[in-house]
Amino acid sequence: MVRVFGQSWIVISLWGLLLGTSLTALVFGLWELSFVAFATFTLAITPAILASRLHVTLPVPFLVATTVFIFASVFMGEAFDFYERVWWWDIALHGASSISFGLIGFLFIFMLFDGDRYAAPPFALAFIAFCVGMTVGPVWEVFEFLMDSWFGLNMQKSGLVDTMHDIMINGVGATLGSFAGYLYLTGQNGGIFNRLISQFVTLNKTLYRKSAAKLRNDNSD
Repeated sequence: MVRVFGQSWIVISLWGLLLGTSLTALVFGLWELSFVAFATFTLAITPAILASRLHVTLPVPFLVATTVFIFASVFMGEAFDFYERVWWWDIALHGASSISFGLIGFLFIFMLFDGDRYAAPPFALAFIAFCVGMTVGPVWEVFEFLMDSWFGLNMQKSGLVDTMHDIMINGVGATLGSFAGYLYLTGQNGGIFNRLISQFVTLNKTLYRKSAAKLRNDNSD
């Protein structure tokens, strides 16, 4: 994939679109649109900034997916009201994000064990990863509540019902993400999720020394 300044051209394009929209809306006095676009831009660049500060290399597909998700969720969902216009928008975004957070939870827990597949039973690591991924859902719901309360947005839609639906969807996604981690630990085929985990481990060998070494040995056989 073509990359510009270390990032995918897709990511750069979305960042530019968001920043340009925010500035244009500001000029024309469209305060809410300007705020939403700038908030989306800030959230979109945060993973790249954090990765740089923490010396973590993010795979291009992960960064593209994160940027597209934030763009679709905050900008398209709120600024252009896709949550109301497209009935499955909220379900699809929460489902996709929860799977991602399940995978991120697994990678984080796996990192704490220095990439050692045998430091704890695979089921235990997968369960802890599920708990990490599941925690993100309520945190996001608190964020939606604060945005609605402070800035007069309508991110919670139908209130309690929307919140509970989102948390349940988050539980399903966290289960799938952590299960993919379990398949990776047990050497079973997890499809695209296994490839993403392997790619992240390979790109961050200093965080996963033992597992990266095993991957090198497996590839040399």
